[in-house]
Amino acid sequence: MQNRESVSYLTQKEAAEVDEILMGPLGFSVEQLMELAGLSVATSIAEVYKVNEYKRVLVICGPGNNGGDGLVAARHLFHFGYNPSICYPKRTPKPLYAGLVTQLESLSVPFVSVEDLPLDLSKDFDIIIDAIFGFSFHGAPRPPFNDLIQRLVSLNEYKEAKQRFPVVVSVDIPSGWHVEEGDISDSSFKPDMLVSLTAPKLCAKRFHGPHHFLGGRFVPPSIVSKFNLHLPPYPGTAMCVRIGKPPQVDIAALRENYISPEFVEDNVEADPIHQFRKWFDEAIAANLREPNAMSLSTATSDGKPSSRMVLLKGFDEDGFVWYTNYGSRKAHDLAENPRASLLFFWDGLNRQVRVEGTVQKVSEEESEQYFHSRPRGSQLGAIVSPQSSVVPGRHFLIDKFKELEDRYSNGSLIPKPKYWGGYRLKPETFEFWQGQPSRLHDRLQYSPCEIEGKKVWKVERLAP
Repeated sequence: MQNRESVSYLTQKEAAEVDEILMGPLGFSVEQLMELAGLSVATSIAEVYKVNEYKRVLVICGPGNNGGDGLVAARHLFHFGYNPSICYPKRTPKPLYAGLVTQLESLSVPFVSVEDLPLDLSKDFDIIIDAIFGFSFHGAPRPPFNDLIQRLVSLNEYKEAKQRFPVVVSVDIPSGWHVEEGDISDSSFKPDMLVSLTAPKLCAKRFHGPHHFLGGRFVPPSIVSKFNLHLPPYPGTAMCVRIGKPPQVDIAALRENYISPEFVEDNVEADPIHQFRKWFDEAIAANLREPNAMSLSTATSDGKPSSRMVLLKGFDEDGFVWYTNYGSRKAHDLAENPRASLLFFWDGLNRQVRVEGTVQKVSEEESEQYFHSRPRGSQLGAIVSPQSSVVPGRHFLIDKFKELEDRYSNGSLIPKPKYWGGYRLKPETFEFWQGQPSRLHDRLQYSPCEIEGKKVWKVERLAP
């Protein structure tokens, strides 16, 4: 998220010059730039408008590069799980555009003529992408695009009445706007999202919708320097970054309506460890971020609770293992009250697993073996940090780290500190949770019982 006042904005002439340099001396092709631009648009949309609520997408494409960006975005949205339809009334007879159309037709993405589009777009679509005109456009829109823009403007009535309406996403420039001065024709076209490409154009200063993103993560340092650009850093591997603050939301209205396969007693493993392994493997296969992250909750002897996120480092029939500093708050809690609860949350699969049980330290040998399997930086960090203690500042940790880094720079063995090691939670209760529509979630609890002198696990359904 970047303050919109600190970001650079390009004039029409500067935007054209940037493109000329990219596709000239810097060696980019129009195909490359269009692919990156369309992917940026699709990821920006997916960031805000979740597929389970905004599935039906209409992409209105103009005859130029902006329309090509829309075609690419439609392809990516299809692969993200959305249902795009295309309105492309003035097709460009060039191999690049013909190829984009073929790609979409091979996915059975429907193309809709202007005549077949409903006059009122509010009922058939959840998202409408305005990929009609880009920054090179000037003058007044001509048929059929003037009529299409007017249909987008007519959606304002639903906004004013606070009724459900399709959101409008403009690619780089709200169509019909002046590239530098904005909506000078007073068309009242006000998209809900603007995805600026390469760098925002001057008209974006007059965009007051709730969502402004920048896409096109390809601007080389030479262009940043030549045009003295101030662009926000992209987070992680993201293809888009938000400009300005996100809109205020009603926290009470935030909710997800989960759509998941049913989780029923007949289909679960008899042993909860086997069921956990099955779900854990599926979380890894789904490429979820840190599927081994878990909330560890402990309590003091007088019942004062605390929770924190830690990483699972192993599990088997004996329990769940993690490592920490034995001088930390959680360690003090466990010394007083050796019981804990673990909670895994796998958002992408609509799943949670809760495990409760007793806790004990793992053997010194097991802690030693794991400690030396860690990266050397992590080993040094474990020595440096007096976990949960007050320190005078970050510099205190950095200075101690550098001192140790120099001491062991010859690659010699880093000794495990006595105050660092592992814990193992021996499970007594499991609960597997699967999100379902209308809050009728599946909750299956495993608890131990004895049948004919043999320990087994009883599976019971809990009310959501």
